Amino acid sequence: MAENFFLDNRDLQFYLQQADLRQVVALKEKGYTYHEKYAAAPRHYEDARDSYRLLLEVLGDICAHVIAPRAAEADEVGAQFHDGQVQYAPATQEALKAFKQADLTGAMLPWEYGGMNLPETIYQMMVEMVSRADAGLMTIFGLLEIAMSINEFGDEAMKARVLPRFARGEVSGAMVLTEPDSGSDLGSVQTRATLDPATGDWRLNGVKRFITNGCADVMVVLARSEPDSNDARGLSMFLVEKDESVTIRRIENKMGLHASPTCEIQYNNTPAQLIGKRRFGLIRYAMALMNGARLAVAAQAVGIAEAAYREAYRYAHERVQFNQAICGFPAVSRLLLSMRSEIEAARALMYESARWVDLEKALGQHIAASAKPDPADRQALKRAAKLAEVLTPLTKYFATEMGNRVAYKAMQIHGGVGYMREFNVERHYRDVRVTNIYEGTSQLQIVAAIGKLLGHALDDLLNEWAAQDYGEELAPLKNQVIEATALLNRSADHLKECPTETIDYYASDVVDIATHVLNGWLLLQDARRDTRKQSIAQVYIAEHLTKIHTAVAAIQTADALPLAHRDKILASPF
Repeated sequence: MAENFFLDNRDLQFYLQQADLRQVVALKEKGYTYHEKYAAAPRHYEDARDSYRLLLEVLGDICAHVIAPRAAEADEVGAQFHDGQVQYAPATQEALKAFKQADLTGAMLPWEYGGMNLPETIYQMMVEMVSRADAGLMTIFGLLEIAMSINEFGDEAMKARVLPRFARGEVSGAMVLTEPDSGSDLGSVQTRATLDPATGDWRLNGVKRFITNGCADVMVVLARSEPDSNDARGLSMFLVEKDESVTIRRIENKMGLHASPTCEIQYNNTPAQLIGKRRFGLIRYAMALMNGARLAVAAQAVGIAEAAYREAYRYAHERVQFNQAICGFPAVSRLLLSMRSEIEAARALMYESARWVDLEKALGQHIAASAKPDPADRQALKRAAKLAEVLTPLTKYFATEMGNRVAYKAMQIHGGVGYMREFNVERHYRDVRVTNIYEGTSQLQIVAAIGKLLGHALDDLLNEWAAQDYGEELAPLKNQVIEATALLNRSADHLKECPTETIDYYASDVVDIATHVLNGWLLLQDARRDTRKQSIAQVYIAEHLTKIHTAVAAIQTADALPLAHRDKILASPF
């Protein structure tokens, strides 16, 4: 059993040390003036980083000693539903109590509401560790993004009433979007919000389904506020504080994440409060949550993959066959190498993406509060927003697909026993499966990213990395990644000239090439700072350069032929 989920993870410590958050933290802390009012606020950047490290160590201890030892129990018992009430498993309740006692429940909230004003990057490190300990628990802990939405778009009275309760751990949150007939197509949401002109009060009526932690005390609900509308422009966002008019109709009997209740909810003339402006619910407010949500699920997948890898590594060194530990067999050691390199690549991409999301948020808030914003800040914000918009879907796509591959290989290394419920790898295999489905399927992430990739949205960033000196030892790897970058650009340019149907057909190939190129550059940069990373970079680039060439070959010969065959094959179900 691990002693601490932060201190036993050299890679996580590496990214805390290397994270370039100096500008972000200075902006969030208002030039470190918050320390004058809030004793816990940092006095300078090194003070902030020391605080982050201490916080991660505290959480790492809780993960190792409170959460992980009872994760199998939490999964086995699961969330319970009786007489319209949802109850967390006892192990889940104990974990939430530990978070509350350690003051970890308001991590990203501003100081004035009792929070710790953490950057997104640090929060995702917390999410990763909790997910490694118990992926189901993460879907309760990770919903602090709901409070951040209220903080960003709610009025002052709403924030003062609700946010301190989040910070004290008195309430949990839920983002209530999907309906039985509105999953990915949120523009078709039919839950109705009706305004009483006399009182100015709103009431909600309708049914929501597949709501993570739908038993929450505070809900942010997407509903149709414009009676004659039938698209996204008629949707608004509402705050609901759970009362007797909110009915939990059922909880889903899921494949995994049993500790987390996924609910079907009915609103029966439920009192609600408008968040922000009417009509902005989906096109602005829900979409603003998207970057943080993508990162959180990516972090969840990385945490599960880390747990699965460690189980496989341990088992491979303990299991003896033919008079030797099975880790000595090349077929097994190759699986472990591939798993390790993909996990570290996903982590590199995730924390690079989180940095740009942090910068976009910090600059946006700074400019909004400035009487005369600096043009340079506006330009920096524009760049950060552009990169966050393309990097977050790529991160969510790669990390969650990676998590599924790693869990699959971890079970394969265990052989038959991995299929048994007594082994943790079976739980990880079940838990990770939903990560490339919820908060936008992998296919939707491809749709979100492809237009930006065809428009060369990454060019400036990739050119910056290519211009850096990686030293003589890493020069061969740099040349390989330069070649891969050229192939990405060539593929994008070729596909851009093709019909829309052909672009859509090959979009996943371009996204795969882009993620491998990004990961190659990021691992090379890490290898400059840490010799341990050189081997990881070597393994990852060697494994994925061949895949890039295969994808490029398919794109370069793109024409209508595959589509014609597709139509013939799928014209009949058999």
